Amino acid sequence: MPQLPEDIIDRLTQMERRIQQLSTAVNSRPALNRISGGAVEITDGGSLVVRTPSGTPMFRVGGWSGNEYGMEMHRQTGSLAMTLFNGDGSATSLQPVRIYDNGSREIISDDVNTGGLARPWLDMLPPQDTTQTRWPQTAATSWATIALSYNPVWQPKMRLLLNTRVSSGGAGQVRVLVNGSQWGDTVTAGNDFDYTGLLSSDFSSIYATTVKFEIQAIATSGTVYANPVLMHGRQT
Repeated sequence: MPQLPEDIIDRLTQMERRIQQLSTAVNSRPALNRISGGAVEITDGGSLVVRTPSGTPMFRVGGWSGNEYGMEMHRQTGSLAMTLFNGDGSATSLQPVRIYDNGSREIISDDVNTGGLARPWLDMLPPQDTTQTRWPQTAATSWATIALSYNPVWQPKMRLLLNTRVSSGGAGQVRVLVNGSQWGDTVTAGNDFDYTGLLSSDFSSIYATTVKFEIQAIATSGTVYANPVLMHGRQT
C-alpha cells in the first residue's frame, strides 16, 4: 500500500476538526429573534400573525382578502380592539380605522369619504333664541347665576362664545365660572365673551368627571342678558 504524504494526513485531520466545529456552531446557534440595522419585509400577500400560547390571535397585519391588505388588533381575551380594513378585497378601497369596546362594538371610526369622525356622533348646540328679552338675564346689582349646565369633561381645553346685551340705558358685566372658579375674563355687557382656555390647571383631577358651568351677570343699571352660542372641548 503506497504511503500517503504526512501533510495529507494532517490536512484530513484538520478538515475533520473544522467540520466538527461547524456542526457544533450550527446546533448551538442562538435563536434569530433580533433585527439590528435592517427591516423585515413581508410581500406577495403574506401576513404576520401574533398569537397567545392558547392560540388566541392578538395581532395580524398583511394580506387580507383578495387584493386588500389590512390590520387588526385584539385584546388577549380575543375581543376586537382596533381594525384597519374594508373587507371588499380591493387594493384601492378606502379603509376606515375602527376602535372597539370590550364587547367588540365600534365606538370610534373615521369618515373615509369626506374626512373627520364617523363615530361617535357628538352633541351640537341647538339654535338659540335671537330675541334677547328671552335670554338668561338679571337686573341684580350683585353677581347672579343666570344660566347653568353640567357636562362631563374629556378634553383639557374649552372654547365658549356668549352673546351679551343690555337693555336701553343699561350697563353691567358678565363672567363664567367653572366648578365655582372664574374662567376667562369678565366682559362688559354688550360685548361678546369669546374665550378658549384650560378648564383646570390640574386636568387629571377633572378628567371624566361632571363639571359645573355657570354664566353670571351683574347690572349697574337696567338689565343684562347673556346667551351661549358656541361651546366645545379642545386639545392643548
